[in-house]
Amino acid sequence: MAEDGRDESLATDDESDHTALSLRFLPMLCGVTAQMLEEGSTLLRRMEICVAEAEKRNGKNTVNMQETFTVYLVETRPMDAVAEGRNQAPDSLWRRYSEFELLRNYLLVTYPYIVVPPLPEKRAEFVWHKLSADNMDPDFVERRRVGLENFLLRVASHPVLSNDKILHHFLIEEHGWKEVVYETGFQAKADSRLRALSATFRVRNPDKRFMEMKHYSDELQSHTSQLLRARARVADRLYGVYKVHGNYGRVFSEWSAMEKEMGDGLQSAGHHMDAYAASIDDILEEEEHYADQLKEYLFYAEALRAVCRKHELTQFEFEMASQELVSKKQQHEELSTGIVRTFSFKGMTNKLFGQEAPEQREARLKLLEDLIAEGEEDVQEKTVECGEHVERAWVDMHRFKEQKDKDLREALINYAVMQISMCKKGIQMWSNAKECFLKM
Repeated sequence: MAEDGRDESLATDDESDHTALSLRFLPMLCGVTAQMLEEGSTLLRRMEICVAEAEKRNGKNTVNMQETFTVYLVETRPMDAVAEGRNQAPDSLWRRYSEFELLRNYLLVTYPYIVVPPLPEKRAEFVWHKLSADNMDPDFVERRRVGLENFLLRVASHPVLSNDKILHHFLIEEHGWKEVVYETGFQAKADSRLRALSATFRVRNPDKRFMEMKHYSDELQSHTSQLLRARARVADRLYGVYKVHGNYGRVFSEWSAMEKEMGDGLQSAGHHMDAYAASIDDILEEEEHYADQLKEYLFYAEALRAVCRKHELTQFEFEMASQELVSKKQQHEELSTGIVRTFSFKGMTNKLFGQEAPEQREARLKLLEDLIAEGEEDVQEKTVECGEHVERAWVDMHRFKEQKDKDLREALINYAVMQISMCKKGIQMWSNAKECFLKM
């Protein structure tokens, strides 16, 4: 924790101060870690959650204009009813994609130290030419339905997020849940954070682990996007290759009409070729499932960066508060001793026009003492905030890494198995064609 701590001594460049602060807050930070780990009674252990279906609707938007949109049916059922085998009807309600967005934005602001699961894409990306990019396309809506269900399952299985009351309102209260969200005041907090994050600032003593994690998130996003682009190009080529096999089927069928002895064999081979050409549609539809799993981690990279940026912000605020406190203490010392260590406009005017009256001097000293007391309290708060964020974020990043390694390993293995199966089907098709030719 030597790199994480920040001491109140304000010498932010001194590594010994970092160590001193870390030792001071170690018991508190260990308690934070234990609290996160103890919150293991996740919602998913108590409730069955699914996004059962999607439905297209027409209605008027906020500016009273007609629009077409999609709503998703969220169903929940107590897990004890499932375990006991009771056929209890699930509670259900409809949600729009924008409501899922509102929930996630609330979670991002409320839990800045957590890698919040991403939502599925709002519009299709990395599509191959036969795949529709229309967000109202039935296939795209179905994949988004699966993605929204995955988002809810991720949140409901998280040791911290799953216990949030707003999440419960989202799942069980069809009306009024938005008002509950806005009453938390998260929007005002979000706006101020966004302005701070968009500002250009340099942290003097960033935590190296967070710098490395931020770099890793950039690399993760780069590699997954490259992989998705390569997969889209391969899908385009593969679709063409499969469909060209339909030409074999057409030629063999036409040829069979003029052959007496070879006709049956040619026609049968043509049927196998036609079936092979048609099979690519189901194959690429299955591939989209694996592509969506990769896209999830493409979007996870941004969630990871958000946690790192929050660390930069808390560290920056701590350093600014520390510098301000140093400045106030220096002013107090100069005013008390009459010795000006640094050039200042105030010091120059004093030399030109004489010293200020004793009453003014005492009033200024009292004001500086009050400001120093406030500054020390502010630095204390920033120190605790920074330390808590570092500890909590690192715990969740470790959880995320384990999840990522498991998910991506499983997805890539399954994708390889699917490719092997596809190749075996191609071999089987040509084996069947060979048998047809042997019978001629």
